Amino acid sequence: MKIVLLVIGKTDKDFVRNGIDEYQKRLVHYLPFEINIIPDIKNTKNLSENQQKQKEGDLILEKIKSGDTLILLDEGGKEFSSVGFSQFIEQKMIGGTKNLVFVIGGPYGFSDEVYLKAQGKLSLSKMTFSHQMIRMIFTEQLYRAMTIIKGEPYHHV
Repeated sequence: MKIVLLVIGKTDKDFVRNGIDEYQKRLVHYLPFEINIIPDIKNTKNLSENQQKQKEGDLILEKIKSGDTLILLDEGGKEFSSVGFSQFIEQKMIGGTKNLVFVIGGPYGFSDEVYLKAQGKLSLSKMTFSHQMIRMIFTEQLYRAMTIIKGEPYHHV
């Protein structure tokens, strides 16, 4: 199974980029993982929130292939413990999912069309994090999930 993290805009904070790079390097030992960056929308000052969500949504949907399983990182999504998240990932692996695509949307969330296309929503916390930080948090949690699945000592209960 391949996992893709689809994000809007590049990561511009070095300390966040370094953290993401660290966990991304570790993940290659477990499964194919990539971060796919959709460029920021230009001239957002001239767009309403809805127009911006729509433009971002169109770009997100262009990246989704037939057969991809789409999971949105969304504040209204299901929350898991780290062990629960590892079980979710393992079920997708056992179930034959080929491409599992997680998406971090823009500052206003997702368009209705993206919500309709998604097979699920995931929340990493009740707290709000910057779109930059959530990338690192997600990547670390995915690495943690893989070590839990493999019975490795990274996750201490």
